[in-house]
This record gives sequence, C-alpha cells and structure tokens, in this order.
Amino acid sequence: MIEIPGKTIAEKILSAHSGTDARAGDIVIADVDFVMGQDGTTPLAIRALADMGVVELFDAGKVAVVMDHSCPSPVEGVSELHTMMREFGKRTGAKVYDVGDGVCHQLIPEQGHVVPGDLVVGCDSHTCTYGALNVFSTGVGSTDGAAAMAAGKLWFKVPETIKITLSGELPPGVFSKDVILAIAGELGADGATYQALEFAGPAIDAMSVEARMTVSNMAIEVGAKAGLMRADAKTLAWYEGRSEREPAPVDPDADAAYVRELELDVSGLEPQIAAPHQVDNVSPLVEFEGTPIQQGVIGTCTNGRLEDLGIAASMLSGRRVHPDARLIVAPASRRIYLDAMAAGYIQTLVEAGAAVVTPGCGPCVGTHNGVPSDGENVISTANRNFRGRMGNSEAFIYLASPAAVAASVIEGRIADPRTYFE
Repeated sequence: MIEIPGKTIAEKILSAHSGTDARAGDIVIADVDFVMGQDGTTPLAIRALADMGVVELFDAGKVAVVMDHSCPSPVEGVSELHTMMREFGKRTGAKVYDVGDGVCHQLIPEQGHVVPGDLVVGCDSHTCTYGALNVFSTGVGSTDGAAAMAAGKLWFKVPETIKITLSGELPPGVFSKDVILAIAGELGADGATYQALEFAGPAIDAMSVEARMTVSNMAIEVGAKAGLMRADAKTLAWYEGRSEREPAPVDPDADAAYVRELELDVSGLEPQIAAPHQVDNVSPLVEFEGTPIQQGVIGTCTNGRLEDLGIAASMLSGRRVHPDARLIVAPASRRIYLDAMAAGYIQTLVEAGAAVVTPGCGPCVGTHNGVPSDGENVISTANRNFRGRMGNSEAFIYLASPAAVAASVIEGRIADPRTYFE
C-alpha cells in the first residue's frame, strides 16, 4: 500500500482555496482573497480589464491599487497614470492608496487586507512578502492580475516546497537581512524557480514579524513563488486590531513532502553583502570592507520598517554621515513614518545628515529620488542590485542590512556594523 505524504503550507492553502486535494505539480483554479497592483503595473491591468469588457470587479473590497513606485510623480506621463488609477478607484470602488501612503507590500498587511491562511496575488514580484504572515502570496503579471480582479479566482500550478530550517541565535550586529542574503548565496538566483520556500526553526521563531517580512520579501530573488512561515503567537498579536477577519493559520503536516531541505545554524553567521550586479553574488561583508561608498539607502519593501529605522537611528545618534557620502531614508509607509517621528528616529536621522523622502519605493526602482552618478558605489537595504536598477547602469549597488548601511555612511566606506554593537 502506498503511503500518501502530508502537505506543505503551500499545498494546504491551495487545496482549501481550490476545493481540491492539491499536490505539488497539480494545476488548480483557486479563489483569491485579495488582489493588488502598483503604479507600474495597475495601468496595464486597467487596460486589460477594458479589453475584456469588464466593468465591475468581483469584489471591490478585495482589490487595492497603490501609488508607490514613482511618488510623488516625477514626470507628466506618470501623473497621467496616477490619475487613471484614482479614476479606476472611483469607478469600481477599489481601494486606492495615494502618494505618500507607502509601499504596497507594507500597506496590504499593515492595513489588514490579508490574514493568515489567505491566498493573495499582486501585480508585483515582491508580493511574496506576506508569506511571513502565513499567507500564500505571489506576484503575477498585469493581465493575470486583471483576470483575478474580474473573476476572483486564478489558475495556479501548485509548487514543490523547499524547507529551510534556521537554528541558533543571531550574533550582535547580524540581522534577518544577512540571513536571507546568505540563503540567496547558497541557493542561487534560480535555485528555487517555481517552488515555494518554507522557513522554520528557532531562529525564525526569535525574529520579530518585521524581520520575518524581510526574509520572505526576498524569496523571489531565488526564483521562488512564495516564502512561507507558520503563524505563531507573534504573528497573531501583530494582527490584533488590523483586520475584522479571523485568521485561519495553516501549519505544514509533520510528514509533509519537501523537494529539498536545508539547515542553517545562524550562530556563526556574520554580516553579508551582495556585490554588483547579482543578488546571489553574496560574500561575507568583511571581504568588501573599506570599499568607498558615495550613497546609502535605508528603506524599500525589504527594510523600510520601524525596526529598521530604529537600528539605523541608534547607530547614527550623536554621529554624522561622512562628508563624502549621503544617506537616503524612505519609510515603508505613512504609519511607519509617523511612528518613527514619535520615537525620535526621524529627528536623529535628519540631524545626522540623512535625507528622508516620501514613504514609498524611493530610489529602489530608479525613477527618481536618488539616482546615482556614473561609477558611484551605493550600499542599500533594497532587494535587487541588477545593473541599472537604481536608474544608472554605470553605478554599482551593494545590498546589505540597515546596520551595515548605517555603519558604511558613517565611515564613508563599506564597514562592519558589529563594531557598533560591541
């Protein structure tokens, strides 16, 4: 008799939403709980809906469009796209997050649009961020996003799952960003293509919800469709007061079948850095220590949360950004901006010489807000360092934790943050 293995988180969520016994490799049509688009993708989805002849959304309360990539608008063409999005919201009832509200991947969970156990699609590759909250969330193209807005369902190929168990305790000066960079270096940029990652272990349990979101956010950087975690007491406490919906946490079965299992003891992990021009070009930061930098960026959907700003502020308190460097800070949402002001982080950062920009994607996508010059080195908390990512193909982008960025702008060169935590 053949024993049927248990299910992963991905298989369970897709089974529940498709009404089938979904297993890795199956094709299912599943009901979605929420659909999101941003200002780089939503206009295409709006046009696709028009081409389909769709005038009403499946449920306006389950659709949101967010202006975050180019905010405030840097050019006339983008302004017209923003107007299109505002009119779409008025016409359909979809929720519109306007200039200054923040990054889509912070806003959707922060505003309670998703809860553990949900199935969510977003017209942006980093939609996988919500996996930290026990949501199967994945990025789709604008046409698929339009179909989901119209029908409330979409087709999915159920992914195989790689289980990543993180044990040990992070040393001082080492953070969740270092963990996911190390994993990216281990798996490679295509090491989990069309698979799900499932993170577990004592080191994940010890992380804050904010830190976990950093890990799940970069699942796509190894090709994964989702970066999932269990919903524990921290997750459920984080959701209190955010949503009227009841969370439906999903745990993997003890005998779930994984295509691969990795184990990492983080106790010996040191600060990591992804060097130009690939996210998986990862090494210990000390190998690049002393490299001059001209710009630092703290923010984006990866590391623009309150915890990240607090780390940077604690390091920059009483210090100044190096005269040969500049620091750009982009809070991930308006709420985070306000909370950081109340905590004194913004004042500390500004007094240290930082330039704080509108909550949103900031310089990450390279449309405005900090495009580097030819030959400049940038150290950033973003999730991508492809050539031209920040708007100049002749610049060089290094990815690291907020602590590493703060240390580097203080010293004007890539610096080990651990010396600030001794």
